[in-house]
This record gives sequence, C-alpha cells and structure tokens, in this order.
Amino acid sequence: MWRKFRPVIGLQILTTIIAASIAAWTAGANGALSAAMGGLIGVVAGLVFALLAARSAKNKGKSAGEVLFAALRAEAAKLFLAFSLLWLVLATYQEAVVFALIGSFIASILILSMALFAGDEM
Repeated sequence: MWRKFRPVIGLQILTTIIAASIAAWTAGANGALSAAMGGLIGVVAGLVFALLAARSAKNKGKSAGEVLFAALRAEAAKLFLAFSLLWLVLATYQEAVVFALIGSFIASILILSMALFAGDEM
C-alpha cells in the first residue's frame, strides 16, 4: 500500500514547493506561506487517507461491503480533515492569499487522486 502512495506524496510535496515559489514571486511572503499551507493541507489529508487505507488493507478476508465501507471511511476522514484545516487557516491567517491557498490545495488533492490510478509498478 505504501509503495503506491509514497511517490504520490512526494509529488504533492514537490508541487507545493513549486506553487509556493510561484506565489512568492507573484504575491510575496504571504502568498508563499498561503500556497505552502494549502499544499500541506492536501499532503496531511493524503497521509491520513493512506494510513486508514493501509490499516484496513492489513485485514485480509473482508467482504466487498467491508472494503467499500473502509474506503469510504478513509475518504470521509480525508475530506473532513482537509476542509477543517482550510477553515482553520482561513479563519486565523488574516493575510492569507486565498487564490494561492486554494490553488495549491486543489493541485495537491488532484495529485493524490493519481494514487488511485497508479498501477502496482510504482
């Protein structure tokens, strides 16, 4: 399981660094920090998803319904954590550059979806 998520999380971190660099160039320090926080929210949410998915994958012999429930629970935890952290950042960081924050977050979450389509070669 980790073999599939490790390169994707690395790519999320690389994308976050690139987004923060672009935001620093266009919007200054607040833009860079906003983009970094947005990307890191996606990384943390992805790690929670991977941890919950890996934990449920350890239990072999589950029915299809149990596997589906475990996947939905991991996805729900990821979404709840991501939106809670976004709300927390937007509520507390008054100088946030919203475009950089949300843009970096969306890029990070979209990259995480690549793990679902990645084959076992990763």
